[in-house]
Amino acid sequence: MADQTNRGVPLSTLSPKFLHSNSTSHTWPFSAIAELIDNAYDPDVCAKQFWIDKTMVKGELCLSFMDNGNGLTHETMHKMLSFGYSDKTAVNGLEPIGIYGNGFKSGSMRLGKDAIVFSKSRSMSCVGMLSQTYLEKIGANQIIVPIEHKASLQDILRYSLFKTQEELLAEVDAIGSICSTGKTGTRIIIWNLRRTTTGTTEFDFEKDRYDIQIPSEIYEVLNDPSQNPNKAISYIPESIYSLRVRSCIRVVLFLHTNLLTFLNFSTTLVIFHCCHTNIFYLFAVF
Repeated sequence: MADQTNRGVPLSTLSPKFLHSNSTSHTWPFSAIAELIDNAYDPDVCAKQFWIDKTMVKGELCLSFMDNGNGLTHETMHKMLSFGYSDKTAVNGLEPIGIYGNGFKSGSMRLGKDAIVFSKSRSMSCVGMLSQTYLEKIGANQIIVPIEHKASLQDILRYSLFKTQEELLAEVDAIGSICSTGKTGTRIIIWNLRRTTTGTTEFDFEKDRYDIQIPSEIYEVLNDPSQNPNKAISYIPESIYSLRVRSCIRVVLFLHTNLLTFLNFSTTLVIFHCCHTNIFYLFAVF
């Protein structure tokens, strides 16, 4: 385990189990999703549109997240899949939300055991994978992240949901086809979604066709007097169980926080789109 050294001093490593333990910082699934939304709106990405959807890949229920930001290079993809690397700086006075280099890892691994990232920048396209299942199957004793080189590509095709290069390229091409502005962006697909003790996912995709919700049997635990005798409330706000409401509030707060910055520039339009609902949420700041 200590075979890698720097000047004869063993390097610290991360156990694959850390992916799960790190994700437990999110006690609520919406806070994990918020990490992915925040990454898209940070000034280094500068996305104007963000899509959230459920999708089926070869019979596997997945969550997908996509933005039309600047995209990633191999180097920035590797940093995103690693821990503690963040080169984010303010752009035109707009401060980044994420500064610790942990949001994608904690958020994605809270939602599911496995994630694959497709990205297209102006200079290149790349694919990377962060997968607990993969690490378990190969018996890894530290976290490794396959990123579209020959050996990595073989592992991605073997252990992800996508078994051919053509299938990978189709996901990359989807970035340019759905985005209404530009041809760059990033697409994240998460599978092996976390499930409850009854075997169902944490999300209800059927109750409201215009929303993705947390089932009542999960959020009502918050209002169980026997579990939280000092915190029982008579009304549970929609932001607790509605992704539509939660995301709208988050984007409004983001824009409000940066209002003075935006006032010095032309009108900025930020669009949040939940594909499952087929609704765009538009916020204009002048």
